[in-house]
Amino acid sequence: MADQVTGEHPTSPRTRTVETGYLARVEGEGGMHIRVVDGAVEQVRLTIFEPPRLFEAFLRGRSFTEAPDLTARICGICPVAYQSAATMAMEAICRVEVGARLRELRRLLYCGEWIASHALHVYLLHAPDFLGLPSVVEIARDHPEVVDRALRMKKIGNELMQVVGGRAIHPVNVRVGGFFRTPTRPELEALLPELEWGLDAARQTVRWAASLDVPRFEQDYEFVALDDGDRYPIDRGDRVRSSRGLDIPVAEFSDHVVEEHVEHANALHATLRERGPYLVGPLARYALAGDLLSEAARAAAEEVGLPRTVRNPFRSIVVRAVELVEAFHEALRIVHAYERPSSPAVECVPRAGTGHGVSEAPRGLIYHRYRIDGTGRILDATIVPPTAQNQPQIERDLADLVTAYLDLPHDELTLRCEQAIRNYDPCISCATHTLDVTVDRVERD
Repeated sequence: MADQVTGEHPTSPRTRTVETGYLARVEGEGGMHIRVVDGAVEQVRLTIFEPPRLFEAFLRGRSFTEAPDLTARICGICPVAYQSAATMAMEAICRVEVGARLRELRRLLYCGEWIASHALHVYLLHAPDFLGLPSVVEIARDHPEVVDRALRMKKIGNELMQVVGGRAIHPVNVRVGGFFRTPTRPELEALLPELEWGLDAARQTVRWAASLDVPRFEQDYEFVALDDGDRYPIDRGDRVRSSRGLDIPVAEFSDHVVEEHVEHANALHATLRERGPYLVGPLARYALAGDLLSEAARAAAEEVGLPRTVRNPFRSIVVRAVELVEAFHEALRIVHAYERPSSPAVECVPRAGTGHGVSEAPRGLIYHRYRIDGTGRILDATIVPPTAQNQPQIERDLADLVTAYLDLPHDELTLRCEQAIRNYDPCISCATHTLDVTVDRVERD
């Protein structure tokens, strides 16, 4: 960590730099740089220096059937999100719709990912900030039962992905059209005792997260999330909606979302055309579809007094905990009602065309677009992960946060800024997959 104050004098109010060379407790490598001059924020940069991943490039020329396995490697925390979006995009091109039983099994797999990811972030990556501790190691020393609960919940999520997806990390059982193999009912029923325990543990997590002391900080976000009809958006959606009137079919995503390179990041910044930054993730899903949560999740939110719309990003930890309740409840519902599909997959015959796929990764909306030829060869690929969409809003949050808390001692202000970034649970590795990195440098005399 390289924190420093610069200026004519170390305590000079004229120029102040808040800088973190390496952000801790986020997936991937990135830093933060904020410059304040005469009490005004002059520059904010979420610096993404992890090398570009080039996934869109090496997808070209590969078979359409390879997309789920290849894109899963973009992230070890949310591989199912990439697999889901890729399979749906390819199925759209092939004009194939999988049946209800296969869709439920996909949702069950996705619940496993939400459980593992949310438990990891809430307890191990984010909670230390609120407790004034450097890492989860100190939490385990003082409150071992809290960390035991977190690890057990994460393990349940991993086990669910292993049973349905064939492997907990980068599942191998997902294919275009469905699965290579579907689990038997006894295989899923064996998970019921732990899922029941997990639902109660998730309720405890909501209470625990709501007890944490959070900074007072409200933002006027434009929330963006998927619309999945009468269900809380997790694994799919037919439309993209926002809190300010955006309501478009998935196929029009690229008409409204603009991606551009910035000099300080090996990743794209996504904004809404002529509107600017927006927010995806738990706060957006909860604001736009909170009324579609299960009774269990709504009751957990009401018990701790969570408002219907949460605009304080530091309270996202509570909303993630509410989504943990939802994921466990959904998993239990699907397992109890499970009937093994007659076939693990439907046949998908390639045809030339363009397809779009979307899902709600733990961190927010993810979008895939593919163009293939008549033989199924991928001609072009576009992948827009949640962190790339949230980066401009993260920088805006940092600017407003520094303005509001400029009187804090330097170390406290730096920690508060790092905490603000971790509110988003950013996956920097996911964001740095772009092909073309253009850096324009201007030298002034």
